[in-house]
Amino acid sequence: MDLKQIYTQIIMEHANSSDHKYEMEAPSLSEHGHNPSCGDDIVVSVKLDGDIIEDIAFTGTGCAISQASTSLMCEQLQGKTIEEALKTSEAFISMIKDAREVDDELEDMLGDATALQNIAFMPQRVKCAVLAWHTLNEMLQNKNE
Repeated sequence: MDLKQIYTQIIMEHANSSDHKYEMEAPSLSEHGHNPSCGDDIVVSVKLDGDIIEDIAFTGTGCAISQASTSLMCEQLQGKTIEEALKTSEAFISMIKDAREVDDELEDMLGDATALQNIAFMPQRVKCAVLAWHTLNEMLQNKNE
């Protein structure tokens, strides 16, 4: 199996995954995200234990890219501190929006989310891939205000 097939498999598995797709009871923070260009609509919720993301979940609908990206984000950020989550989120957004090359450091930080790196070359899908990550950033940054 070549790398493209592995990436496609990861994206499809996460697009259909329900591991983090549920309505969280009593979240510490929750934020709505919407992509009007294609109709992706999500709510990201986190349960914090101090500064640590103890649990992260989402609800909503969208294309396979947005759903996979949101699932991958949840998987990658659970157990991280808010600061680590924001750094990871910024790295993901940079990978997609700036076509940042995936090196060992970025791969360690993003894990399977690097499977979405080629979205950088599909301008019509960039907003789909970064919706959850922007929503998370807004939620965590608003927490500190």
